[in-house]
Amino acid sequence: MVDYNGRMGSVYVAGRGMPPAEVRRWTSAFAIHLPQRRPLDVLDLGSGTGRLSPGLAAEFQGRVYGVEPSDVMREAAEQAPHPGVTYLKGSAEHIPLPEASVDAVLMFLTFHHWTDPLQGLREVRRVLRPGGVALLRTQFSDVMPDLFWYEYFPSARAVDAAMYVSVAAAQTLATEAGLVPGDDVVRITAEEPRTQQESYERLSLRALSTFEHLPADEVDPGFARFAADAERDPDRQMPVYSATMLVLTRPS
Repeated sequence: MVDYNGRMGSVYVAGRGMPPAEVRRWTSAFAIHLPQRRPLDVLDLGSGTGRLSPGLAAEFQGRVYGVEPSDVMREAAEQAPHPGVTYLKGSAEHIPLPEASVDAVLMFLTFHHWTDPLQGLREVRRVLRPGGVALLRTQFSDVMPDLFWYEYFPSARAVDAAMYVSVAAAQTLATEAGLVPGDDVVRITAEEPRTQQESYERLSLRALSTFEHLPADEVDPGFARFAADAERDPDRQMPVYSATMLVLTRPS
């Protein structure tokens, strides 16, 4: 498990923050899969430092509840309050909301941190209103992207794949929890394009959980090679990868 009350929590904003245009691209992509009516009440499950929560409030015009277990990350989110957002201490397995209280749940790169994925999905079903939609934005072990920075860290791809379940396993868990999964993985391209220098600066903060699990003898040499490449060609545009998501529905 990654301790987001420690070093990771302190570097998350700088290493994983999103500019406003990127937030808007994400929320617009989510809107395609949610009811068109407004307002919609949304649970941002694993809201972290609140990088998406205010954008969800702006997009869907209802209440947004950011539920986050890390005190450090939740307190960082609360430093930029938004009138439409309430941050709460909780976890996927223990969501501090009543039954049938939200229209949508966003799970943005949190599923691999849950201690009990089945119980978490049961909780998601519980808090969704009938007909509500849960968006499981995660990586899947059988459709992993070939990220450009893997070349610097030989074990990184295997480390990442080991964190995630397959598409079929996620669909099976959702079905067992009483949710109806979509048949296909949704792909979204929303990240900002970045130069090699910008990519190095963000990744060097080690705000990705990958770096918590890499062999120690790979990390410093990998960043040294990355830094050298960034110095040689700082303005090179690095690839932007599509993100994967499953759409889950609570039956009416």
